[in-house]
Amino acid sequence: MIKLLNILWNSFKMAMQELRVHKLRTLLSLFGIAIGIFCIIGVLATINSLEGYIKSNIEKLGRNTIYIQKTPWVNNENTPWWKYQQRPEITSYEQIEIKKRSKLISEVAYTMFYTTPVSYGNAELSNVSWIGATEEFDKVLSLDVENGRYLSSAEFARGTNAVVLGHTVAKEIFGNPEYAIGKTLSMGNKKGVIVGILKEQGASMDGWQFDDKVIVPYLFCKLVANEEKSGGFIVAKADDKYNIEDVKGELTGILRAIRKIAPTQEDNFALNDISATADPLKSFFGNVTIGGWAIAGLSLIVGAFGVANIMFVTVRERTSQIGLKKALGAKSSTILTEFLIESAFLCVLGGIIGLLLVWILTKALSSVMPFPIFIAFDIVVLAFNICIVLGVLSGIIPASIAAKMNPVVAIRTK
Repeated sequence: MIKLLNILWNSFKMAMQELRVHKLRTLLSLFGIAIGIFCIIGVLATINSLEGYIKSNIEKLGRNTIYIQKTPWVNNENTPWWKYQQRPEITSYEQIEIKKRSKLISEVAYTMFYTTPVSYGNAELSNVSWIGATEEFDKVLSLDVENGRYLSSAEFARGTNAVVLGHTVAKEIFGNPEYAIGKTLSMGNKKGVIVGILKEQGASMDGWQFDDKVIVPYLFCKLVANEEKSGGFIVAKADDKYNIEDVKGELTGILRAIRKIAPTQEDNFALNDISATADPLKSFFGNVTIGGWAIAGLSLIVGAFGVANIMFVTVRERTSQIGLKKALGAKSSTILTEFLIESAFLCVLGGIIGLLLVWILTKALSSVMPFPIFIAFDIVVLAFNICIVLGVLSGIIPASIAAKMNPVVAIRTK
């Protein structure tokens, strides 16, 4: 153990000496390693961060949540878009019928949309979207109320003018969202009493961005909006004990019966769930990862040749020292190990430079991206393992030449 530590320490000192004596040569050779590791860590860190961000948004959408809409999220059949637009709108009546007939659904909600200016005093926001929701809406989707409360069952049943504001709407109009509770908001030609403020959600990729919207009871929204033109849809949450495909099969049968679709006719509605976007995302992440590894591979090959060149030069410069060591009893395996470890240290040094570059990049990108970019520990371990393996491969031939030297010939070499 002590012998191994001694070899490691000597190899480390030799690597640092090589860097000090031949700074430019060594740094240029390590540049390829640094860029390769930069590509590997950068791509994997970005993909991991993006996947984590998307998964967190998927949790909001719900893994067992089905969206009943006019159009599918992914057009796998290459159907013309105009054909989808000719489909009949999703209605609240269908939500009521699904609630009555379905055996596999735990909650089902209907939402419709309307847009008006909203104002309080001299403060006004234009084009604010209303979400006219039925009572089950917050049971299907995750809503976090920061101030006040959510809409009550009585308010839903009577269709009162109670309003829950998105965080951005409340902040823009009232400055401090806490001041909004209990105030009467002008909403087009209607008035709404503010009962709650949603927690700030931030940028979202899931389509449910509540910060710049207001939530009102469906019956209140129906007083001003035409349900047939509101772009409404139904959100159904399946019971966890049932397979999502079985639930979609049941919903298909119910909707075809409600809409009186003949057996020979195709569906005029779409059942969307998270699995609809899973394959395209996997393909996208896979392609980006392959591209990153391809760029990294080229850079690492260039870096490996650079490190191998350094080691060849180092062996030639230290030929007399190698001969002296062997004359004093150093084994060939010891000489081989020292040069391999030194080569690995040089590659690890290049990897550290690449890691520092990625860290700087993540700090810069995190300030402008809608999600934070982080470098996972397992990615760092992978990068350093690559550096060590690359170092051993780069140094194996020079190290073997050094280990096989004849001590007498080596000592005489200048």
